[in-house]
Amino acid sequence: MTALSYYDTVILSLGALFLGIVMLIKGGSWAVDSAVYVADRYGVSPMLVGFTIIAFGTSLPELVVSLFANLQGSPGIAIGNVLGSNIANILMVLGCTAMLIPLKVRVSKELVRDMVFMLVITVAFVALLQYGAVSRVAGISMLVILGAYVFYQYKMTSAEEFESDEMDVTTFKSDFFAYATLFVGLTCIAVGAEFLVKGAKVSAGLIGVPESVIALSIIAFGTSLPEFSTSVIAARKKQADMVIGNIIGSNVFNILMILGFSAMAKPIIHGGFSAQLADFDAWITLVVGLTFAAAIFIFGRIGRVMGSLFFALYVVYNVYIYTTNMGV
Repeated sequence: MTALSYYDTVILSLGALFLGIVMLIKGGSWAVDSAVYVADRYGVSPMLVGFTIIAFGTSLPELVVSLFANLQGSPGIAIGNVLGSNIANILMVLGCTAMLIPLKVRVSKELVRDMVFMLVITVAFVALLQYGAVSRVAGISMLVILGAYVFYQYKMTSAEEFESDEMDVTTFKSDFFAYATLFVGLTCIAVGAEFLVKGAKVSAGLIGVPESVIALSIIAFGTSLPEFSTSVIAARKKQADMVIGNIIGSNVFNILMILGFSAMAKPIIHGGFSAQLADFDAWITLVVGLTFAAAIFIFGRIGRVMGSLFFALYVVYNVYIYTTNMGV
């Protein structure tokens, strides 16, 4: 390979990564804005919107990236994206949000229930990775559990518990324009995911690290940006509960929806992904989740100091996975 062709490849792969991330961010933003508008237009419960449309919308980038990667024979990217996104949601998204705007959290029965559910799902995910394979039956079971969870939330939470002005509803000129924006947003997510996966696979080969490391870091960071923007907006409106709910809901959707659809489309076979994902990164994801829960239940707030610590740990984690895998 000549020097020119090598640098051309570097530029093209980095360009694909950048373009993919931009399209995911804009597409996710458009999809969520238009979906929330449609829900508000037809009088759907704000709580139901929060646990379905917003959680689903901010998790769409992860879903499409993981689904495409698994179908293209890269299950390591699919698994790594789920693990990396859940780590990034807590350490990066929550950490940076708290650094900008300290969060005081109201510890309620709903919060305890949702946090416990997230931890139980994370433990089950870690156990599944130890087994080493995710069948179609397991994928379908995850989607059924997710559906039951959303229905349970709908039945247990009344619309009166949330004020309507907690949602930032974008105004569209017409319903047609809202639907068109939703279509364009979803299209950008799909195309952006394709660019991101292609760029990540080429970049992994160029710098000599496994695809799973790219998924745990660059892809996870890019696909977590919608959660970050949503959290910062909610924090500025002094809606700390919405920030925490966004993190918990996104982590639950990342595991149940993304892995569920990916495995249903194409089973993730034993040995199809790096052992490090199951032996190290999965446990880090669980420890980060437990740390998140402890910070909320013990202190009742996440201030700038704790936010800075979370973000520092995220940087340390990324430096570690690169330095230990460089040249592998």
